[in-house]
Amino acid sequence: MKTRTLGRNGPTVSALGLGCMGMSFAYGSSDAAESRATLERALELGVTLFDTADIYGPHANEELLGGFLQGKRDRVFLATKFGIRLDPADPGARGVDGRPEYVRRAVEGSLQRLRTDHIDLYYQHRIDPNVPIEDTVGAMAELVQAGKVRFLGLSEASAETIRRAHAVHPITAVQSEYSLWTRDPERNGVFDACRDLGIGFVPYSPLGRGFLTGAIKSPDDFDADDWRRTNPRFQGGNFTKNLALVEQVKALAAGKGATPGQLALAWVLAQGDDIVPIPGTRRRRYLEENAGALDVTLDKADLAAIGAAFPPDAAAGPRYTEAMMGLVNG
Repeated sequence: MKTRTLGRNGPTVSALGLGCMGMSFAYGSSDAAESRATLERALELGVTLFDTADIYGPHANEELLGGFLQGKRDRVFLATKFGIRLDPADPGARGVDGRPEYVRRAVEGSLQRLRTDHIDLYYQHRIDPNVPIEDTVGAMAELVQAGKVRFLGLSEASAETIRRAHAVHPITAVQSEYSLWTRDPERNGVFDACRDLGIGFVPYSPLGRGFLTGAIKSPDDFDADDWRRTNPRFQGGNFTKNLALVEQVKALAAGKGATPGQLALAWVLAQGDDIVPIPGTRRRRYLEENAGALDVTLDKADLAAIGAAFPPDAAAGPRYTEAMMGLVNG
């Protein structure tokens, strides 16, 4: 497994991480045994960056990883997140909490569920508009001083927020959605801020929530409780238009002897050595396919062809519902 450095002076991790969310959350039913086997296979392949969050489940994903990590903790660079809160009375509702007292409470819960004495990378999952970022990151910095956390990260943060946070304590990684069909960080100043400050960038959903693999043919492919059924890009005319875009990716991938997913991941990897994608999967066969993206080399002509087939803003529909976009720090 190839490696990359998270940030200018950050830790070395596998060039591809593993997003674990789908093993317990959002994408319908899952198989605990296959999820565990996928985690095992990831280690065998040399994946070191494992990504989770307290909201995934909620809590079940951290508990899954906590059990898996026993006897293996020193082989994993463990990332988790805090800050999104669920409303027990309304499962679809989301809230954000960045208060220092919540930071201190949240980390203790994560440490307990993960069955570890430290978290390698601790992200604020969403930025709380009602709490100055300086206060939240100040509390996170206390966790570093206490040895409970090694490195700090932010997720879906604006360029201004990143710069303000970094002035309080070094930010090692910023995690945001980024793929062929979500190009926001290129244009909203996030890439510029990260590169100015020497911060690594960790794209989540680099396969467009599975759409860019070419395996999804119809919204009916999803389980009844799969969150993607509510996502605008997977609905009605948007789905049809996006499917046509993926057909072009499939054609380009065939020319490279790769799968569409491998081409899409190779494109993300080609955007900079400071980028470490975390494609999510709960099945070994997809994990192995994703790892093959590291062997796909794209030259300038390839990148130009991909860019022409799938230009920025080509995807139809917003990447989240209006309510969920309200949680993104813009």
